[in-house]
Amino acid sequence: MEGKEEDVKLGANKFSERQPIGTAAQSDDKDYKEPPAAPLFEPGELKSWSFWRAGIAEFVATFLFLYITILTVMGVKRSPNMCASVGIQGIAWAFGGMIFALVYCTAGISGGHINPAVTSGLLLARKLSLTRAIFYMVMQCLGAICGAGVVKGFQKGPYQILGGGANVVNHGYTKGDGLGAEIVGTFVLVYTVFSATDAKRNARDSHVPILAPLPIGFAVFLVHLATIPITGTGINPARSLGAAIIYNKDHAWDDHWIFWVGPFHWSCPRCCLPPDSHQGNPIQGQGLNCYHHHLHSPCCFATSLLFFSFLVLYPYWAPSYYLF
Repeated sequence: MEGKEEDVKLGANKFSERQPIGTAAQSDDKDYKEPPAAPLFEPGELKSWSFWRAGIAEFVATFLFLYITILTVMGVKRSPNMCASVGIQGIAWAFGGMIFALVYCTAGISGGHINPAVTSGLLLARKLSLTRAIFYMVMQCLGAICGAGVVKGFQKGPYQILGGGANVVNHGYTKGDGLGAEIVGTFVLVYTVFSATDAKRNARDSHVPILAPLPIGFAVFLVHLATIPITGTGINPARSLGAAIIYNKDHAWDDHWIFWVGPFHWSCPRCCLPPDSHQGNPIQGQGLNCYHHHLHSPCCFATSLLFFSFLVLYPYWAPSYYLF
């Protein structure tokens, strides 16, 4: 019992074990109090079993996510026509359904991130330490690589012919279109994650943390419906990296940067916003000015929207030989 209490005091898990998905505190008191920020560095976590167990959970979840979703994508591409398969809707349901199931299963262990973009957002919001965030991202990428690798091992010939689930900008779209789709799609996902796991809502309504995986899964489903025709939908750098490494064709790497820059871009405007002494927890002495409430700021959305508008309009006035 003593060891368990010590585990939950370290890093992101220094609160009671009944926590929202972001691994921040959930108050038992209905009078909400802002939870303290996680430390930027917490070397003591490395001695905690809960830290390593959380990393293993992220690895297994991302492994299963890639395994199921890539098989679904390949099954659709193998069909003679879309009517003979589950189609785009089926692919979107596979991604959204797997996120729903895996977040539900791993929320109490690691927070159920399964996505480096989500992990980086929670890091900037001081929901977990940098030590834990880096470990999660590494395990997510390794899990994705192994998941895609197992699919290729089972179906080596079809894997290469059917594209291996790798993300590329599809014909008829520019790199700017693809980047914009990734930025907005990731914004929808991460905004939903923060809303569904908000500690204030959890303290007020006990059903919110239980239902959190459902809106997150639906967000992934809807984003896939919208962006599969453009990029195949990344919104998850680990998913894109795992498929690209195992598929390993030149055209899969040509646009690969889009699936890192796009998902991570959404968090940049939040770091530029000025501190607010009345809300949130400032990161003091760490060289960062990030607050949980800033994700909900109109400034953050407006900045991303302006950037997306630039990417959409760029091809109409820029010379065709430029990057986009």
